[in-house]
Amino acid sequence: MVILLKNKYTLQFDDFEFKCCIGKNGLTKFKKEGDLKTPKGIFGIENLYYRSDRVLKPKTKLKCIEIKQNMIWCDDIKSNKYNKLIKENSTLSNEKLFRNDHKYDLLIPIKYNFNKIKPGLGSCIFLHLTKNYNPTAGCIALAKKDFLILLKLVNKKTKIKIY
Repeated sequence: MVILLKNKYTLQFDDFEFKCCIGKNGLTKFKKEGDLKTPKGIFGIENLYYRSDRVLKPKTKLKCIEIKQNMIWCDDIKSNKYNKLIKENSTLSNEKLFRNDHKYDLLIPIKYNFNKIKPGLGSCIFLHLTKNYNPTAGCIALAKKDFLILLKLVNKKTKIKIY
């Protein structure tokens, strides 16, 4: 099964359509770190990361990982840890997963630039939450109620098609 980004406002999975938002500067086949664009392509999805202090462990076939205060995702193009989860205090440029806002109460990394990582081609591309559908820094964001429905439908073999 494939999650399909139908347009910059609609994510579709099977018979379900969800309102969403994408990167502020739209879609691109030539993603660069910091360009505020959502990468085009077909990608796998990773595990579900969730804030157990804010949400109950959701029902999903994905592996569930609790977000801890020291969890960060490296976006430092000079580091060999680029586009990887780091569970340590670090001076590297990073995206903090344990946030004050609620955007990352639930998140799934999209496997963009994931296996043969190329520094500078983009990192921290997630499916995450939104309350207001404002454009993202390159991620795809959904309302919490829609995210919870999607979690019941997907599994580790699910792909996301962004075009």
